[in-house]
Amino acid sequence: MKVPKYYWVKTEIIEYMRELVAGDAIPGERELAQLFGTSRTTVRQAIAELVVEGRLQRRQGRGTFVSPPKVMRVRQLTSFSEDLRSEGSMPGAVIVAVGEVAAQGEVCEQLGVASGAPVMRVERVRTAAGQPLAHETAFLPGPLPGLGEALEGGGSLYLTLEERFSRVIATVEDVVETSFASPREADLLTVETGSPLLLVHRTGWGADGAPVEWTRSVFRGDRFRYVARQQVSL
Repeated sequence: MKVPKYYWVKTEIIEYMRELVAGDAIPGERELAQLFGTSRTTVRQAIAELVVEGRLQRRQGRGTFVSPPKVMRVRQLTSFSEDLRSEGSMPGAVIVAVGEVAAQGEVCEQLGVASGAPVMRVERVRTAAGQPLAHETAFLPGPLPGLGEALEGGGSLYLTLEERFSRVIATVEDVVETSFASPREADLLTVETGSPLLLVHRTGWGADGAPVEWTRSVFRGDRFRYVARQQVSL
């Protein structure tokens, strides 16, 4: 079976990238076309696929650069911070807004509270090594006085809930879908509007079965992958 030329060029670029590190620039289209003895159109197609796969990043007016490795989340009871530390990356968070709101719609359903009941809303941009990776909005049964101050500096929400408010999350359920970046999400995550995102709705319960959190998170598709692992029963 004949391999398309662009695919061969793509594999050659991947091999070339093995000698580079995240943030390094790759040669321009003209130089790569000369290197591989092909057209710039073929090189452009190969690079486009690598960008979609998250291996390369295009920066307007600057060139094309090697992407950081994707963060991997294995399906288990871990926080975002724990996931990043297990990958050897430094977790962080930028608080967008923290405050008490009146529960409405799906928030009521997921947290088991009446319409209008006070809940805490925590909106943050989660970062890996200082780069935006996810936008999350968490809803928590209120009141939780001092929560915003406790989360300043990028602290873990789960650890804060346990240590400061004695709320321990014992079980979680993640519902994973695909999504596309809205203009606001694109601005917060520094991606183009319409870029592919991974949408995760997480519900967390305490040991008594009472809901403790409901969180909507969107992760950059070029920086994140989700892995499910479980024991097979025969």
